[in-house]
Amino acid sequence: MKYAETWDLESIYPGGTNSEEVQTKLAAVKEEIAQYADLLKNWNSDSADHAADLQAILSQQELIGKGLGQVSTFVNMWHDAFMDDEHASVVKGQVMELASEIQQLSTIFTKKLVAFSDDQWKQLLEEPHLKEISFVLNETRDEGKRLLSEEEERLLAKLNKDGIAAWSDLYSTTVSIMTIPFKESDGTVKDLSIGQAMNRMYADPDADVRTALFDSWEAAWTEFGPVFADILNHLAGYRLTLQEVHGRNGHLEEPLEYNRMTKETLDAMWGAVDARKQKFIDYLDRKANLYGMEKLGWQDVDAPVATGDLAPTHFTYDEAADFVIENFSSFGPKLTDFTKHALENRWVEAEDRSNKRPGGYCTSLPEFEESRIFMTFTGSPSDTSTLAHELGHAFHSHVMKEVPRQNRGYAMNVAETASTFAETIIADATVRNASSDEEKIALLATKLENATAMFLNIRSRFMFEDSFYQERAKGFVSEKRLNELMTEAQKEAYGNSLSSYHPHFWAAKLHFFIDSVPFYNFPYTFGYLFSLGIYAEYLKQPEGFEEKYIALLKDTGSMKVEELAQKHLGVDITQQDFWAAGIEIVEKDVDEFVSLTDSLLK
Repeated sequence: MKYAETWDLESIYPGGTNSEEVQTKLAAVKEEIAQYADLLKNWNSDSADHAADLQAILSQQELIGKGLGQVSTFVNMWHDAFMDDEHASVVKGQVMELASEIQQLSTIFTKKLVAFSDDQWKQLLEEPHLKEISFVLNETRDEGKRLLSEEEERLLAKLNKDGIAAWSDLYSTTVSIMTIPFKESDGTVKDLSIGQAMNRMYADPDADVRTALFDSWEAAWTEFGPVFADILNHLAGYRLTLQEVHGRNGHLEEPLEYNRMTKETLDAMWGAVDARKQKFIDYLDRKANLYGMEKLGWQDVDAPVATGDLAPTHFTYDEAADFVIENFSSFGPKLTDFTKHALENRWVEAEDRSNKRPGGYCTSLPEFEESRIFMTFTGSPSDTSTLAHELGHAFHSHVMKEVPRQNRGYAMNVAETASTFAETIIADATVRNASSDEEKIALLATKLENATAMFLNIRSRFMFEDSFYQERAKGFVSEKRLNELMTEAQKEAYGNSLSSYHPHFWAAKLHFFIDSVPFYNFPYTFGYLFSLGIYAEYLKQPEGFEEKYIALLKDTGSMKVEELAQKHLGVDITQQDFWAAGIEIVEKDVDEFVSLTDSLLK
């Protein structure tokens, strides 16, 4: 089937960021915020009907969240697809102004929850429509106990849009104007966007091309290094100040709380990864041998593996979409039907062109109760996996429509579960469908890209960020020192197995500059390994598993991850055994890759 490779943005708001409908919606939201303020003003622990008043407030929150979320998602989608649209920043500013007002009112709401006595609160949550969302309400009330006075929190909310959020936006703006010069084999020089350069640098089959691009890539980030060092330091400094005034104990407490997990779980996960990483380092060594290298360079880690006369596997977007649908169908009809609907209705922006931001993501249009996916499809098996990954995110949001809206706020670590589960289905299918050993080798290498990213690359990101925050708490961290911390983390995570490293990776990776979520990286590894545990259960008993899987996804927004794992999998994730079992599944791919390539080195 033929699928469009671009979003249908006109069906959301016609006219782009200059749409009159956008301004009409923002005006409506502003009025709804005023009504919300009145509801809050008249509600307190002495109200005649606490439950009814709270329900009205929650309904108003939902109305505002849908309206502002719709505009915010739209303008971000538009700007990511057309980064030269200067007016997008104007509308983003309008959204941020309203978001700041909501944040201030949210503080008042939260403090009013705290004002209830424990007995009053317990009685309030006995109401059936509130009992169902009690986990989230309790979570909000507990968080409220950290808050400063209303006036102080109002000031912080006002400062946010020109503070941490502004620094994050400055990073995105700077990256949008950067280009990477590259000299083609015919002598012509092209200025590649960051996204185009990154895709080619990591995926081109020619080692000389990868090296040349990496040199230009590192040089470009070095040129802007002082700017990005300032931005990163100010982002972290702002966040550390907020954490301190809110009485948080160390820089990891907030991300752990956000991800609804304990430090014991985080330590168990990384402990298992560190204990079993050698096999994946051995895989990289074998890959280097196949390239005729002593060691891989940083730019070679994700490069395709082609043996014999096999050309690198290439898909058209239509072929990739059909392949995903076909293999999702082996799992369950609900995932399959959802995927068809998303692809046929232009929910995916996949076109490979300039003027797009790099990377990929899944986002939500709350008024439509639909998702949208952003990526750049270049034809590699990795891109097909990315498509499946983002569709997994979208499916997670889709099944959550059946639970109360307050229970839909799942954290990032479990968000990565559904995406990685979907990606695993496709990765296994590509290997299974290989027509020769040569093709299987190439596809196993693609599949193991993910494993090495989760166990080595993201491990290095976590170690860097952990060290950086410790040093930032004592003062400004220079660009030179950031490079040192990054290189040290990469060498430790990769077992010093590479011939070159990426000192400015801290600058090149968007995830370090996202203002909304601290320590954005480790949840990927959590979700990857957690999904492998679920996938192992699926392989044991695939019949009817889709309904069990959906039941787990529906609970992701209303319990801590330790409880989620115990309820649906019967496991204790504070112990390394669970995480080691997931790693063992991927180790079998390494064993098969090594076995298939043994004869090629004789």
